[in-house]
Amino acid sequence: MSKNDPVWQLDSRLQNDTITVFENGGLTILLMNDQRWPWLIVVPKIVGAEELHDMDPQIRQAVMDIAVSTGEKLKSFANCDKINIAAIGNMVRQLHIHVIARSEGDANWPGPVWGHGQAEKYDQTQVDELVGKLKENLFDTPLS
Repeated sequence: MSKNDPVWQLDSRLQNDTITVFENGGLTILLMNDQRWPWLIVVPKIVGAEELHDMDPQIRQAVMDIAVSTGEKLKSFANCDKINIAAIGNMVRQLHIHVIARSEGDANWPGPVWGHGQAEKYDQTQVDELVGKLKENLFDTPLS
């Protein structure tokens, strides 16, 4: 790689609003820093990718399999009613897939989580405990 080749970087908004749960050469999984919803974000490390179709079909399938598997495990972990999986990306253009645990009666059920109220951030003790539990329960063999 030359000095002028682009290097993958996490979007600054994602960096500011999330906590890293897992990271390897091909992918990072983030926890949205908002305790109103168990909310993970799967980010493939592909320079310039904004849309699902920007990925090679085999990589896309692997990333979607990880998002689905993460959702399945999150549903059990969070004991929620519904898992929402979406690749919206209007505010943050970098390709990322939201995996959100929703329950009847949560902060904005059945409406969307985006733009609803103020985030209720985790304190450091909660972060340490939750990230540890998530690593232990959700991620066995993510994309390498």
